[in-house]
Amino acid sequence: MAAGALQARPAGASATAAAAIDRAYLTRFTLGNEALAREVLQLFAVQAPLYLQALQTAATDRDWQRAAHTLKGSAAAVGARQLQRLAELAERVGRGPPGAARQAERALAIGVIAEATAAACREISEMFA
Repeated sequence: MAAGALQARPAGASATAAAAIDRAYLTRFTLGNEALAREVLQLFAVQAPLYLQALQTAATDRDWQRAAHTLKGSAAAVGARQLQRLAELAERVGRGPPGAARQAERALAIGVIAEATAAACREISEMFA
């Protein structure tokens, strides 16, 4: 996979330009239960940085794949669409032989995922401020 595939938005565009959380999806997912939505979002805001850290410290391909897959599923559950897409792409990053190219792809993935994770967590915090 080319590193450019991880650029889910035009160069220079901010991850915060669009809503980080699809609130319509979240409302459907939680059946309109605001207390449940709050609980799910707050749990996600606590867990997502841990999944990012797992990507950053992945020692093996299996660790990387597991962290990316877990983040993808968590993002999907709360409607964090951009983060979900980026984690899905990260699942496929670096399946080739170890080396500088794979490390560069992973570094790029971590960078864009960190930005999208921060945007989602920031939006969640603002929802309940």
